[in-house]
Amino acid sequence: MKKQIWLERLAYLCLFLFLISLAITITINFRPLYWFDVHYLNILDATTVSQDVLHKNYGMLLDFLNNPFNHTLALPDFPMSAAGAGHFYDVKKLFLLNYAVMILTALPSIWLIIRFWKKRQQWRLIRPFQWGMLMPIFFGFLMAIGFDRFFVTFHEIFFSNDDWLFDPRTDPIINVLPESFFMHCFILFFILIELFFFAFYLWGKRSLKKRPV
Repeated sequence: MKKQIWLERLAYLCLFLFLISLAITITINFRPLYWFDVHYLNILDATTVSQDVLHKNYGMLLDFLNNPFNHTLALPDFPMSAAGAGHFYDVKKLFLLNYAVMILTALPSIWLIIRFWKKRQQWRLIRPFQWGMLMPIFFGFLMAIGFDRFFVTFHEIFFSNDDWLFDPRTDPIINVLPESFFMHCFILFFILIELFFFAFYLWGKRSLKKRPV
């Protein structure tokens, strides 16, 4: 009995981690957001390359970050310092770690969902996801009251060096990756998390209506 309880708790954790890593995966690969920001943030004004060339280089950067077998970062239209390249290698490690988490937590998450569905116990998802929905609101509030501080703290937590402090003279790529773009990425991520958590909360609530009296 105790073993079963701990298995369910572990599966709950896996489900949360899977949804978080899924939201991250969608966010970091959602290229339309960058295409939108190119116009919305007037990013082309900060560079001499054309829109098509910018799109091509951004795609090459994402391909490098996503592909575990691509070990060479080379953007034809954006020269890069050793520190700048080093930061993107660190980012690549985080990308691959996120994918590993998503893959490893997928099966336990599916197991828990099927288990609750077969036993008609979806209602057990209500309370955990009620609490879970507070997380994006909390971090969203921190971001809203000071994104600069939030952004710096994020880098201090996930990176052990200052390579992320790009110099536009040696790493012009930073000119086309403004802080506002990353703010929009965080907003998209928090929206996705909130939607995922709300979907499971709603699934649990609706199951209560179908339970026999």
